[in-house]
Amino acid sequence: MKLDAAIAIAESLPDVTAGAKWHKRTWMVNERGFLWERPLSKTDIERLGSEPIPHGDIVGIMVENLDAKDALLAMDLPGFFTIQHFNGYAGLLIELRLARTGDVRAAIGEAHRVAILKGPPKTRKKPTRKPRKKPTKKPPRRRR
Repeated sequence: MKLDAAIAIAESLPDVTAGAKWHKRTWMVNERGFLWERPLSKTDIERLGSEPIPHGDIVGIMVENLDAKDALLAMDLPGFFTIQHFNGYAGLLIELRLARTGDVRAAIGEAHRVAILKGPPKTRKKPTRKPRKKPTKKPPRRRR
């Protein structure tokens, strides 16, 4: 499967917008990314050790929770994998050149559904700082 085909699947879903997060093209619904381009970094490749290095287009997808992630990975679908950076994160990666179109279509559809259910990301409130008190000037000491 090619990246263009995965993008077409995502963009065919309702209310999807394309943008960028973390300097990567990302497809969102309710301002929440559910599909994004995710090339491997040098660190990711080093951490793979003796495992085969994925090549070609790689995308990340959101999953409902860690149990859903484990279930998808246990199915041993071609092209679906995870890396150390995703430990504890409800998402996984797909090496598109190895993945079957039906599997990718289902995964993207499910990621879209999860993003809708989660709703828009919560905005982080900036911590409020107490205004600084201006230091009071002490009168200079008089020498005797």
